[in-house]
Amino acid sequence: MLRQRIVTAVVLLAVLAAAMAAPGAWPFMILMAVAIGCAGWEWTRLTLPAGSGASGAAVIGIVLAGVSLLLTAWWLGLGDPGLAALSREIMFKVVMPLSAVLWIVGATAAVVRGRADAAPVSPALTIFAIPALLAAWAVLAVLFMARGPIFVLSLLALVWAADIAAYFGGRAFGRRKLAPRVSPGKTVEGAISGVAAAVAWIGVSSMWEGTFGHALAQRWTIWGALPIAALLAALSIVGDLFESLLKRRAGRKDSSQLLPGHGGVYDRIDAILPVAPVALILSGVLF
Repeated sequence: MLRQRIVTAVVLLAVLAAAMAAPGAWPFMILMAVAIGCAGWEWTRLTLPAGSGASGAAVIGIVLAGVSLLLTAWWLGLGDPGLAALSREIMFKVVMPLSAVLWIVGATAAVVRGRADAAPVSPALTIFAIPALLAAWAVLAVLFMARGPIFVLSLLALVWAADIAAYFGGRAFGRRKLAPRVSPGKTVEGAISGVAAAVAWIGVSSMWEGTFGHALAQRWTIWGALPIAALLAALSIVGDLFESLLKRRAGRKDSSQLLPGHGGVYDRIDAILPVAPVALILSGVLF
């Protein structure tokens, strides 16, 4: 199982690196569109009725991927400039702030309540998938186009550092359960390790121009950037626990089996979804 996880992880990183290094933005955008399409299908399979909901989940996934590709074309200068400007306005002044608020208030409250015994079918949680996934896609897409791959990687690295440190910190020091009704394996000590790693990453990367950490420090000073890193790490944990809540309600271990050893695409990006919109707002990069 560990070998399979490692092989899949190496392949995923190679695909991501190739898409980011390729000439032009399209390879990365197509990869992102596939990712949110798959994640949309996986998320809504957990919140739609069994059987009949399968086709609905597939439609949602296809629509999300299609919309992201259409927006990519507009934002890269293909098609009507007026529609491109309007779509950016809606995405970054309506959808993205809405997603950020829903993650901070709604998803956090759901995780704290920990109602893993509630019915899995939920129209509200199904609808939430749409702004949550589109906002995260839009943030990464526009940052890639405006600031380049290093900036995007440095933001993703914050989430990866928090996730890896939480795993190993929990295994080494974990004693107290963080959210036993949602994810019995998560511990307070693991969460603290993850937050500390994210803070350390922003502290180090703030010294490198062209990174997310540098942008934060430029806007807030390093002493403001470090608590923001802690907030973003905490949100990454919320994203992870929120997906665990959906899976527990649906009685599933993974969101799908698309990625051998890792489960589904949603399992890989769950922590990024709440972080991306809040990170963009706080960095002030595009505003």
